[in-house]
Amino acid sequence: MASTPADGPTGTPAQEVPRPSEGYARYVLGILVLVYMLNFIDRQILSILAEDIKADLGLTDADIGFLYGTAFGVFYALFGIPLGRLADSWNRVKLMAGGLALWSAATAVSGFAKTGGMLTAARVGVGIGEATASPCAYSLISDYFPKEKRATALAIYSSGLYIGGGLSLFIGGAIVQNWNAAFPGGGPLGLVGWQAAFLAVGLPGLLVALWVASIREPLRGQSEGIVTPPPAQPFRGFFNELMTVIPPLTLIGAMKRGPSAFAINLAVAAVIAAISAGLIALTGDYPQWIAVGIGFYAVYSWATALRERDPPTFQLIWGTPAFLCTVLGYGLVAFLAYSGSFWSAPYALRVLGADPAIAGFIIGGSGAAGGFLGVVLGGRLADRWRRTNPSGRVIVIGLGLLLPILPLAVAFTTRDLMLFYAMQLPAQALSSMALGAAAATTQDLVLPRMRGAATATFFLGTTLIGLAMGPYIAGRVSLAIGDLGLGVLSLLAVVPISLAALIYLYKALPRAEATVLDRARAAGEVV
Repeated sequence: MASTPADGPTGTPAQEVPRPSEGYARYVLGILVLVYMLNFIDRQILSILAEDIKADLGLTDADIGFLYGTAFGVFYALFGIPLGRLADSWNRVKLMAGGLALWSAATAVSGFAKTGGMLTAARVGVGIGEATASPCAYSLISDYFPKEKRATALAIYSSGLYIGGGLSLFIGGAIVQNWNAAFPGGGPLGLVGWQAAFLAVGLPGLLVALWVASIREPLRGQSEGIVTPPPAQPFRGFFNELMTVIPPLTLIGAMKRGPSAFAINLAVAAVIAAISAGLIALTGDYPQWIAVGIGFYAVYSWATALRERDPPTFQLIWGTPAFLCTVLGYGLVAFLAYSGSFWSAPYALRVLGADPAIAGFIIGGSGAAGGFLGVVLGGRLADRWRRTNPSGRVIVIGLGLLLPILPLAVAFTTRDLMLFYAMQLPAQALSSMALGAAAATTQDLVLPRMRGAATATFFLGTTLIGLAMGPYIAGRVSLAIGDLGLGVLSLLAVVPISLAALIYLYKALPRAEATVLDRARAAGEVV
């Protein structure tokens, strides 16, 4: 969709379009933080419930890593692409409210799961619903806050991740302990503690969805003065994206692009299927590698279709090495952070003999406080350093990669429960520094109309690389060697890869940002 910097959606000069007050922008940001808190409460509560779920459903560490990461993450990533496209063309407020209602309902349904398969299906529903949140939120924040305040605003929004993740452990641990004490043989409807916990955190989201629906939708692009009119058929792009990313619809989409595109698509699918089959033969984990294979094939199908359908967006995302290095560099930060965060509670309970309610309170509180401080201070530091150095934000991402290594290593090797607890806050605070800087970097590398697609692509790294692989691999190594701590620490092998990507990004970012408009025009954008 072409856009012009001079005219608004009805021909009004962009500089004359009324802008929302700073107070209302902060009010909206507060609601978005609450949504992200619920997002991560529903996502992360599985951590404190893992030991009980394993015992009741007969699962292994690898199974739990799959449930937390892959079952959720792959579908979160895949549906994030078409939903990101819809966030670029339709009402973002309505889309977020609907998604919140969906993932809250799916979380509540998890409380009725009787098998690993049922819980997997519910986690898939949570992933699809949650895929609406960040594309809409990132785009809304970018329209409510000017460029010079954007990293801070995105960092504050991202603090909901850590607050929600921390609260999930506290809430989950308290509910499980008290429910099981009150109903040793199962309570109403035969529910045990972990099932009651899913219901308790899922149902309130349905009410919050109604509040979200009351937010005013801002004009798209108003913070840059590039007001973009909405497309006449906003859902056309969404359905077109489904054809490019959700198998087997991807084959239909490839056929529409011609025989050669169809043949290449099939060949890539065959290669990915062969790699997945080899990994299944090696590990015996069918669901894990089938899901991951589907995820990477879908990403390939989407990227190739985007190249033909929207060359400017493809050029500024997939055709920009700086953007890809941001995704890879931060994706591997998430690879470590998700694993350390998820496996902390099981490690405390299983290895150190912690009390569930106390562990949930301390680990959750440390995660919430450390994550909030780290992501907000990291965002402010990223904005400050960027004012004097175009690549200043990359330094903050690098710090978020390297500084948590020491507290993570101490936490997962100690047999002292108090020392383990003491390491939680610095580990969370230091690893969370990187998120606001990385998110703001991706938003600055695209045009306003591309922000939803850029956000979806950014979250491909944090889900397909970080969430779908990190917790599972840590669980698989733990299962193989019988040591959960070493299973988590084995993931430090990816640090050199992430560091190399960030070094390249530091060098390439200034020119990539300075040439966004020129490269978009060269690819056919009318700006």
